[in-house]
Amino acid sequence: MDKLKMQSPNLVESNIDKIAELFPNCISESKDENGNLKRVVDFDLLRQELSPHLVEGPQERYTLSWPGKNEAILAANAPIAKTLRPCEEESVDFDTTKNIFIEGDNLDVLKLLQETYLDKVKMIYIDPPYNTGNDFIYDDDFAENTKDFLKRSNQKDEEGNRLIPNPDSKGRFHSDWLSMMYSRLKLARNLLKNDGVIFISIDIHEVSNLRLLMNEVFGSSCHKNTIAVRRGIKNVQAQFEDLSSLSLGHEYILMYSKSSETRLPKLVYSHGKQKPGKWDTFWRGTNRPTMRYELFGTFPETGQWRWEEGRTKLAVKNYEDYLANHASDMSLDEWYLDNLTATNIKLNFVRKNEEGTVQYYVPPTEGRLLSDNWMDITLSGNETKEFNTEKNVALLSRAIKWICSNEQSPIILDFFAGSSTTAHAVMQLNAEDERKRKFIMVQLDEPCDETSEAFKAGYKNIAEIAKERIRRAGKKIKEENSAKTQVLDTGFRILKLDTSNMKDVYYTPDQTKQTNLEMFTDHIKDDRRREDILFQVLLDWGLDLSLPIAKETIEDKTVFFVDGNVLAACFDTDITEDMVKVLAKRNPLRAVFRDDGFGSDSVKINVEQIFKLLSPETEVKTI
Repeated sequence: MDKLKMQSPNLVESNIDKIAELFPNCISESKDENGNLKRVVDFDLLRQELSPHLVEGPQERYTLSWPGKNEAILAANAPIAKTLRPCEEESVDFDTTKNIFIEGDNLDVLKLLQETYLDKVKMIYIDPPYNTGNDFIYDDDFAENTKDFLKRSNQKDEEGNRLIPNPDSKGRFHSDWLSMMYSRLKLARNLLKNDGVIFISIDIHEVSNLRLLMNEVFGSSCHKNTIAVRRGIKNVQAQFEDLSSLSLGHEYILMYSKSSETRLPKLVYSHGKQKPGKWDTFWRGTNRPTMRYELFGTFPETGQWRWEEGRTKLAVKNYEDYLANHASDMSLDEWYLDNLTATNIKLNFVRKNEEGTVQYYVPPTEGRLLSDNWMDITLSGNETKEFNTEKNVALLSRAIKWICSNEQSPIILDFFAGSSTTAHAVMQLNAEDERKRKFIMVQLDEPCDETSEAFKAGYKNIAEIAKERIRRAGKKIKEENSAKTQVLDTGFRILKLDTSNMKDVYYTPDQTKQTNLEMFTDHIKDDRRREDILFQVLLDWGLDLSLPIAKETIEDKTVFFVDGNVLAACFDTDITEDMVKVLAKRNPLRAVFRDDGFGSDSVKINVEQIFKLLSPETEVKTI
């Protein structure tokens, strides 16, 4: 019976598998520090395979490099022996919600999510530290081998610190920030669907470096746009303290797709009561002469089509063909509006008003296209007095509504969640259009500054603020949409990052000494519940962490059924053949037991045979 590995995937091995499939001649063998054979990549051969010219040695090339880049790659690829533990008492609608809030280090969390949410996330938004010299960055220390890494229970120093200040006077000011971002972005890209999109907020301090970094991780052809967003008035005023420079009135949102083939949906906003002068902010037209063609001088108002020459002539021909075959004195304006749907022609106009000024005009059936100028939205939301750097709900709502416009229940991920504005926006949008978007928030339990409003209000860390904000926002949204309460999901399932449920000996049996052999009799930590073990199994098997969970008693043993029959899990001891037979008759797709949970060796041996006889499709494993 196979055993679950109960740790995050080893991405190095996965990458070697991919190279071996494409270039088997580039895979060789070498000995590790213990003299054991291991697979390695012959990079000289690989470089030759990927070059149309003879490769004789190192070549100068265009690349982004900084001290610590190799360590950042190791940080992204190295496996960890950690898990996510459910926290039912802090959650809202734990049993029914599809939303997830994960409290813990986002690098570790991204690793744990690699199998469960691989290629499943539609949109990512993050608001990382801007590296202004006054904020904190993650201290990623991976200067150790994989074996030591697996044995280490926590990635913190002796004082428990995980975040460090990064003053601009530090020699590795930019390098440390780039290393922190690189490893996380590499992992995040894996989670995006093929047509998925990531948005990253940033200001002038690191926008250039981040653009280069994103080009390396995602590819320069996947850069969709760099959006300008207006800073809040308080942020702008703060810049006047330095009178030697211009105040910063805007920030940026870098936008990348996972695939260069991704075509973004056309988001068209209704004009409503907006004045015509405001429309130009969102118009992506052009005034080049080759894109403007006079049609007729007999229109009530002289106009031009906003089309290139070929399509303009085709539109005119369609109109002339109509007149030739119909007794009609219909103007081009009237014909266009009456035949909009039938002809699938949607034309925007540029017209002259009574004063002779050219104005942008769209027929009543049209709207305005979204552009990269989002200066109509103020960046800071200030929804909570405890968190004064949060983003505006309207900002996130626009991005989510746009990118997820073609899906009913997409997953939106934010792994620098802050006060969870992204979660707030997801719930608000669902209330507006009754879709079922789902969020995954990740936030470290970063301590609040003792001088902050949050600390004075009783919040010990940022994660507490985020969770309470989702609770309050969800309650308010339901109160304001009482008729939709039954379809609105304003709950969230809280999971907390922790060390593995398995004792260290589970991962490093070669280090086991005669004195601790008794650990094999019970390799699960004493303080862990059945529910804790279940969620580690979900991660290991790559199952959605929001799936419904039911608990039943079979032959006096507790059995968890995940999403009906997707998984049956029993972590009790003294399992009997009678119990296994009853469970097998339920025909679960997967079944898992404790390796030491069977009443006798004979029962353990017979388990696979029982399932083969009664439920041959069931995949059976142990932990």
